[in-house]
Amino acid sequence: MAPRPFAIGARGGIVAAAIVAALILAAFAGIFLRAEPGRGFGPGDWAAVRFTIWQALLSALLSCLLAVPVARALARRRFPGRGMLVILLGAPFILPVIVAVLGLLSVFGRSGWLNGLLGLLGLPALTIYGLQGVVLAHVFFNLPLATRLLLQGWQSIPSERFRLAAQLDLTPGAVFRALEWPLLARILPGAFALIFVICLTSFAVALTLGGGPRATTVELAIYQAFRFDFDLARAAGLSLLQLVLAGGAALLALRLVPQVSVGGGLDRAVARWDARGGAQKALDAVAIAGAALFLLLPLLAVALSGMGGLLTMPASVWRAALTSLWVAGLSTGLLLAMALPMAGWIAGRRGGSAEAIGLLGLATSPLMIGTGWFILLNPVISPATLALPVTALVNALMSLPFALRILVPQMRATFEDYGRLAAMLELRGWAAWRWLVLPRLRSQIGFAAGLAAALSVGDLGVIALFADPDSATLPLQMYRLMAAYRLDEAAGAALLLLIMALGLFWLCERGGRRDAEA
Repeated sequence: MAPRPFAIGARGGIVAAAIVAALILAAFAGIFLRAEPGRGFGPGDWAAVRFTIWQALLSALLSCLLAVPVARALARRRFPGRGMLVILLGAPFILPVIVAVLGLLSVFGRSGWLNGLLGLLGLPALTIYGLQGVVLAHVFFNLPLATRLLLQGWQSIPSERFRLAAQLDLTPGAVFRALEWPLLARILPGAFALIFVICLTSFAVALTLGGGPRATTVELAIYQAFRFDFDLARAAGLSLLQLVLAGGAALLALRLVPQVSVGGGLDRAVARWDARGGAQKALDAVAIAGAALFLLLPLLAVALSGMGGLLTMPASVWRAALTSLWVAGLSTGLLLAMALPMAGWIAGRRGGSAEAIGLLGLATSPLMIGTGWFILLNPVISPATLALPVTALVNALMSLPFALRILVPQMRATFEDYGRLAAMLELRGWAAWRWLVLPRLRSQIGFAAGLAAALSVGDLGVIALFADPDSATLPLQMYRLMAAYRLDEAAGAALLLLIMALGLFWLCERGGRRDAEA
């Protein structure tokens, strides 16, 4: 095997990886120290476990099943605005959960648009709270993810396969069995496992739309043990239970991550002779229109309802917005300080075991890490005084797996393309970063920074554990307004939060691309 052509010094990457591992293991240590193994779990705790698994199964199943016709329709149709619609399919991933929940309430809630329409038709109203609301919100967030995964696979089928199918005069059903079903069989298990993991660790959705004995997730039970009972031993025990659930599911998901390879082609534009019938066009139009309405109506509702409340928001909302901005900035800086050296170290290695350290965040959740750190900090210092730095750090750890997935492939390609030249020029250390790596990774760095900033500014996780009544980020302040039924002001805060999340993502991502183009 040829020697490795180039590698940036591994010292920084090893130090960053050690810090990440230490931070997460410290949280585990805090949980283990406070857990009481002989205490066991009560009926309410097991009910939370059953509800967590059941809602995650339903959410993953519905997201994947609904994504199949949407992705298939997008793969075989070309129409004005298709590119923009595909881009918008990624919006829910960076959308603050609390904003999306408010939008869903505006459309599907007790006084929402759908119930207004049902009332005009003389039909009974629907309720969004409980299992149906949690599943609805999870489908809203994860349908676009499943659609993007399937669409990526569908577009990888070479056009020559469809041309051959047309020459053989295969029926649409035969084309589906010969070309599309094998693809689905390879992608859907991984997509299902990934969405199942995400839904297992969902907190803000369960907090706002769940609750009660029959709609409590494990994450929500940890929060309730903390905030209402201050029973740290029970919270630690539930955290261990959540670790087993989420960790086991995350390992399964990593083994089932979609590996799509259907053979090479000549990169010709795909033409679908099997989808030119009127009924097929109508079904595709229904699938695309239905998905667009489902995903865009809540965003439209947030924009419309927020315009009225934007000018009447109290000063506390603006203070919380400034707090969220600096928390997001700090979190993004911490993420890049960890991710860049780790990516350089991982890209210079042949094995991928080092990346597993960065992926630990997939097996944990912000609430679990916050619980462990709270237990460790509480005897030494008031956790409320560290609420904002801890929130920024936890958000950075949660964004680290995504950042590594974005940075490592391009870092590895840069080493392969320019490593030998850099070695001949004795370009090492900071000079290698300055003149070789950073100019070629600015697009990826901007994307990773934008993703981290958007996720951090909209996070309602660990801040709910640590914050005192006098301090809050904008998502927490918005939740407090909703809980106090100050819905106009909450709508204004939601619109502000939406603008901040999308604006931060656009600024970082656009800034990275502009520098790369220059």
